[in-house]
Amino acid sequence: QVQLVESGGGLVQAGDSLRLSCAVSGRTFSTYAMGWFRQAPGKEREFVAGISRSGNITSYADSVKGRSTISRGNAKNTVYLQIDSLKPEDTAVYYCAASSIRRFGVPRPHEYDYWGQGTQVTVSS
Repeated sequence: QVQLVESGGGLVQAGDSLRLSCAVSGRTFSTYAMGWFRQAPGKEREFVAGISRSGNITSYADSVKGRSTISRGNAKNTVYLQIDSLKPEDTAVYYCAASSIRRFGVPRPHEYDYWGQGTQVTVSS
C-alpha cells in the first residue's frame, strides 16, 4: 500500500514563498510519476504541477507557471512544490498524488492513482 503524507502548509502573507513536501512510502518511489493538485473552497480540484519518474520532465498550470518549482528527491522518497510570490488566490488545500500508470513524462490528471490527505495553504492579503 502506497502512502503519501503532505507537509509544509500554513498561513502566509501575499508575496511570501512556501515549500510543500510529500513523503511517499510503501513502494519504490522512483516508479511513480508525481503531481500536486489543489482545491479551493467551492471549486473543483485542479492540477498545479507534475514531474516525471526521472525528474527530467515537469509541467505547470498557467496559474503558477514562472513562480513555482516541482522537484523530487528520489533518495528521500519525497516530492516538493515551491511556490513564490504567493497570492490570495493560491489559498487551497494542496494534495500530493502519485501515478503508477505513466512510465514516461508527466501524467494526465486521470492517471494519478494514489492521493495524500492534503495540507492547507492560506494566503492573506
